[in-house]
Amino acid sequence: MGIVAEGLGKVVGNPATRILADVNLGIERGEFVALTGRSGSGKSTLLHLLGSLDRPSEGRVSLDGVDLGGLGARDLDAYRNLRMGFVFQFHYLIAELSAFENVLLPARKSGQAKARRARAQNLLKQVGLEGKEGRLPRQLSGGEQQRVAVARALVMEPEYLFADEPTGALDSANGARIMEILKDEHSRRGMTVVLATHDRDIAHSAPRQVRLADGKIEGV
Repeated sequence: MGIVAEGLGKVVGNPATRILADVNLGIERGEFVALTGRSGSGKSTLLHLLGSLDRPSEGRVSLDGVDLGGLGARDLDAYRNLRMGFVFQFHYLIAELSAFENVLLPARKSGQAKARRARAQNLLKQVGLEGKEGRLPRQLSGGEQQRVAVARALVMEPEYLFADEPTGALDSANGARIMEILKDEHSRRGMTVVLATHDRDIAHSAPRQVRLADGKIEGV
């Protein structure tokens, strides 16, 4: 069934500033979609609403027929952890945990750490961090931290991946590496990918683009 957004709006601040207005969007299971638009267009806000990381001021988001707004905080957290992966613009790694431990964090939350250790190790190898598994975030560059965050998002083999500028902190070679990993997960497992990006090359590599301007969808 996928993701369905109906009449989404988002207003923040006092006095109120409108970020999104009357957004209607459907994303089928297994799609690979890029949300594009200039800085301030609302693409990151829309991504967060679709992934249930934020609540809309108006409208609703459902995932496979489940109204995400109708779930309590604990149920929603568990639902996200088991079915969704997230890559943020800011890495949000735990400073006291090693790269390997950060990747395993979603698995620990669901009691699957032991079962996911091999996948965590393999993902760190795929993102080019073999040999740096034991390093703390402060011992890694910004680009390396971003790659740890990508591995963390994928460790639970999510059905849905939401990524906000996933290659923004990376050089072109590592950016291409990350995109190949996402495309492989998409094609091999049918993972639905929704990413927000201002990078034209990244956007054009997605089979479908949704462009936002001034908080509204310009085209689908």
